[in-house]
Amino acid sequence: MRIGLITPEPGHPLLAATTALLAPDHAVEALDPVPLGDAPLPLPLADVYLLKSRTPHALDLARYLERHGAPVVNSAAATALCQDRTRMAELALRAALPFAATRTHASLSGWAASARLDAPVVVKSRLSRRGDLVGRVDDTARLRELAREWPHEPVVVQEYAPNSGWDHKLWAIGDQVFSALRRSELSPGGRGPTRPLPLAELPSGWASLVREVGAVFALDVYGVDIIDTGGGTPLIVDVNAFPGIRGQAGAPEALAALALRRAAERCEERAEERAEG
Repeated sequence: MRIGLITPEPGHPLLAATTALLAPDHAVEALDPVPLGDAPLPLPLADVYLLKSRTPHALDLARYLERHGAPVVNSAAATALCQDRTRMAELALRAALPFAATRTHASLSGWAASARLDAPVVVKSRLSRRGDLVGRVDDTARLRELAREWPHEPVVVQEYAPNSGWDHKLWAIGDQVFSALRRSELSPGGRGPTRPLPLAELPSGWASLVREVGAVFALDVYGVDIIDTGGGTPLIVDVNAFPGIRGQAGAPEALAALALRRAAERCEERAEERAEG
């Protein structure tokens, strides 16, 4: 099989470990997502591509490959949807997932000019990206301070749900779920270390909830951030397409198996197309 990696960082720990598993028997090649037309695509196309980048160039490349019949994990459409926190919330709530109620404002300064806060809220950039805005706001003074720093930023606003200060970081590769705890960036001490969390210690039903998120969002490799609002009651606060999943035993093996499975499915489809033609 030929497996393509759409990423500027093929040395990322998860990708590097997956490549090491695949390389003895399969061809693995990395495609640095640059503007289409600046570099020729290697031909023939790979049997499957893993999209480990969310830049506009990476999404354009993924769409191009999909139009030419190549399977991409995750699809460009699913990846792009997870970047837009408004669309993410709308889809999750329509599907009756326990997702945080979310309001959208065209600019932080525009909302801050008239906002009156009765309780703490979480303010996030509408577009998820590196270095985006994610912060807890307890009063109008803090809100207006943030508005001066991010005046034109489109934002989403969610009520702050009291919790332990630790996020449940859940990841899935296909049907396999991985879990850990990480101190929230909204906690008084800021983002902290990641702690191991055996899957068996998750509250009942949480692993199934993660798989349901994957089905709703059409994702194969993804992360779900959940907070426990008390007694094991989950509240989903974010969904990520193809996160790093660092340090999770079995994750490279699960990703290698998923890539080969998707590649084999595409090869079977091509064989059927040739037989019918």
